[in-house]
Amino acid sequence: MRLAVLTCLVAIGGLCGFAPSALADTKVLVKTRSYDITGTTGAALIEAMDRNGPKRHGFMTHAIALTAYTVNWDLDVIRDGGVCRLRQANGTLDLTYTLPRLASAATPALQKRWKRFFAGVRAHEHNHGRIAKTMMRATERSITGLEFADNLFCSKTHREARRRIKAVYAEYEAKQNAFDAREHRDGGHVEHLIRALLRKQ
Repeated sequence: MRLAVLTCLVAIGGLCGFAPSALADTKVLVKTRSYDITGTTGAALIEAMDRNGPKRHGFMTHAIALTAYTVNWDLDVIRDGGVCRLRQANGTLDLTYTLPRLASAATPALQKRWKRFFAGVRAHEHNHGRIAKTMMRATERSITGLEFADNLFCSKTHREARRRIKAVYAEYEAKQNAFDAREHRDGGHVEHLIRALLRKQ
C-alpha cells in the first residue's frame, strides 16, 4: 500500500551575463518503521496485522504494510535578456516504509513461513519505492534545460515547470496503482503470501 504527497517551490532570481545549463540534483531519504505483532499461528498473525497495521485511506481498515513518500521540488529560475531559465532543480524523495515485526516466539515451521511472508511483503513495498525513485529521475529529465522567453516574473516558465512535474507525478502514480492492482487481485501475489502464511505444516 502507498501514500504520496507532492510539493513544488519555485524561486526567481536575476542573472547578468552567461546563464549555465539547468542542473538537477535529487536526494532520496529512506526510513523504516515497524509495528509489533504477536501470535502462535499464521491466522493469529494475519489478525494481528489487520488490527495493528498502518491505516488505509479513510482510516477504516488496516494494511499489512505501507510505503509513504513525499516529493518536494525546489526550483531556481533565473531571468536574463528576456529569457527565463531553470538554473537549478533540487528534488527530495522522502520514503518511509512501515512493516510488521514478529514480536512473539514461534515454532520453527511458523518462523519459516513468517520469514517467507515478510520477504514478500518487504519486496512489494520496496517495489513501490523503486517506482518512486524512477519517477524522480524521469522528472529530472523532463525539466532539465527548461527555458522560455518570458515576462519579468517568469510566469510561463513557472507554470510549465509545475505542469511537467505534475505530469510525471501523475504518470508514475498510475504505475503505482497498476502495480497494486496486479499484486492485490484475486489469486495475485499478496493472496499467495497470505495463503502460504496460513498454511499448516
